Amino acid sequence: MKFTVESVNIAAKKGTQKHEVPEIVCRAEYGIEGDAHAGAWHRQVSLLAGEAVDTMKAKGLELAAGAFGENIVTRGVDWSRARVGQTIRIGEVELEITQIGKECHSRCAIYYAAGDCIMPSQGIFARVLKGGTIHAKSSGDYRIG
Repeated sequence: MKFTVESVNIAAKKGTQKHEVPEIVCRAEYGIEGDAHAGAWHRQVSLLAGEAVDTMKAKGLELAAGAFGENIVTRGVDWSRARVGQTIRIGEVELEITQIGKECHSRCAIYYAAGDCIMPSQGIFARVLKGGTIHAKSSGDYRIG
């Protein structure tokens, strides 16, 4: 299933909104260079559907790319069908889905800035299997199964 990458985003500190950049560099088993979530763990990269962001914008929120702390905003893939263990290929980068949604223990800066946070219910988390560069406005391939 083909999809488009609308934006790529990073932040130096966890729990904050990310800022849009033209490209991100992913390193295998590490994550995104310059992003606070990089390291040897299972949530190196976060993805969120642009369609989910649109739903929040329709409620009157002014949202920039990265407002929910997501690294990659996609368009054209139904992440509700995602399952742990599936792979995502964006150019030369290969990601493995490791977690769907997350538990928020407290309301973070994202919640207060955006009025809500959709990452706990709609965020997709992955680790980097094969590194490379992902550009905003590039395309990807999501393999179901």
